[in-house]
Amino acid sequence: MPHLTIHALEDDLVGREAALASALTDSVAAVYGQWARELVTVRLIGLPAGRWAVGGQLVKTVSPAITFGVRAAMFARPDADELVSRLIASVTDAAAAVFGEQSRAGITVELVATPPGRTGVGGLLAE
Repeated sequence: MPHLTIHALEDDLVGREAALASALTDSVAAVYGQWARELVTVRLIGLPAGRWAVGGQLVKTVSPAITFGVRAAMFARPDADELVSRLIASVTDAAAAVFGEQSRAGITVELVATPPGRTGVGGLLAE
């Protein structure tokens, strides 16, 4: 259940939606394996100019911020440190390939863990 939510300035996102969804899905499948491809969900959220601030100041340019929802059990795996590192690198590479190399240094990827019993789909508790 890899879920990625990308926040970017609307002007930076327009016209790149399909390429970004494809690149991010490919990056997750490259780390998890092809079995995960059909489970990857990508949400693209474009913010209009004047709706993103850094240090209390509105910015005209900013690199995308990516929140990557994963199951908490991933962090208990023996290879968790390597897996986290590979996921962050792969997702960053994918975003930089779409948004441009100049965005790489500021791209943030945050892995957010969901413990068992804290997600529902269609009104039912997901396992």
